Amino acid sequence: MQPKLIDTHCHIHESSYPLALDEVMTRAREAGVEQVVCVGTNVQSSRDAVQFAHTHEYAFATIGVHPHDTKDGIEGIAEMARDAQVVAIGEVGLDYFYTHSPPEVQIHAFEQQLQIAQDRALPVVFHVREAFDDFWPIVDNFPGLKGGVLHSFTGDMVDLEEGLAKGLYIGVNGISTFTKDSRQKDMFMAIPLDKLVLETDAPFLTPAPFRGKVNEPSMVREIAQYHAISRGIPYEVVAHRTTANALQLFARVYALNTT
Repeated sequence: MQPKLIDTHCHIHESSYPLALDEVMTRAREAGVEQVVCVGTNVQSSRDAVQFAHTHEYAFATIGVHPHDTKDGIEGIAEMARDAQVVAIGEVGLDYFYTHSPPEVQIHAFEQQLQIAQDRALPVVFHVREAFDDFWPIVDNFPGLKGGVLHSFTGDMVDLEEGLAKGLYIGVNGISTFTKDSRQKDMFMAIPLDKLVLETDAPFLTPAPFRGKVNEPSMVREIAQYHAISRGIPYEVVAHRTTANALQLFARVYALNTT
C-alpha cells in the first residue's frame, strides 16, 4: 500500500478550474492523496471552498481574502469560520509585488482576519510576497494564533529562520522542482523535514516533469518524490513525515481522522 499524502493547498473548487473534478479526485486517491485542502482567496471563493468540502469526501476548506482582493472587504469570513469543514483562515497576508489593493488596505484586512483566526483558534495559511518587513511585526501582535504555514515559500534563509522560530510550517510546491535559482534550492533543502508540508497550488505551478499541464492534487506525489531524491531519503519517509505535519497543522483534519 502506497504512503498517504495530503495536498495542503489547492484551488480546484474554483469555477474556473478546467478539469473534471470527479476524475481529479479519483486520480488523487489513486496517487495516495488522502485529503485535499481547498483554499479560499476571496469571500465567494471561500464560500465555494466550504461547499466543495461538504460535497466531496476527503476535502476540507480554508477561508480568507487574499491580499490582492482585500479592497473588496472581508464580510462573511467570520461567519464561515464556524463551519466544521473549515480547517484554517487563509490564504491571507501581504503582497507588495502587485498593487491590486493598497498596502494600508491589505494590512487592515490582514489584521482583521488574524483576529478571526485567533478568536476561532484556527491556524493561518499565509501569503507573503515582498512584504516580510511589515508582515512579521503584524504576526507578532497576535500571540494567541494557533500556528500556520508560509504558503508557497520562496523567501531567503533569514525569513525561513524567522518562520521556523515562530513555529510555522513551510509550504512548498512545484516551484521547488523547477527553480533554477541555486539560493532557492539551498533554502528548500534547509527546511527541516518536521516543518515541511506539500502543496500543489493547483491549477498553478505544475511541478516538473509536467510543466505545461494543468496542475492537480495527484501531482503532489511528484513534489514528494523530488524532495526524497534531493534529500537522499526514502520517498516513504517524506510522505509519512509531511502527512503527519499536515495533520498537526490542520488540527481539525487530525481530529476527523482519529475519531
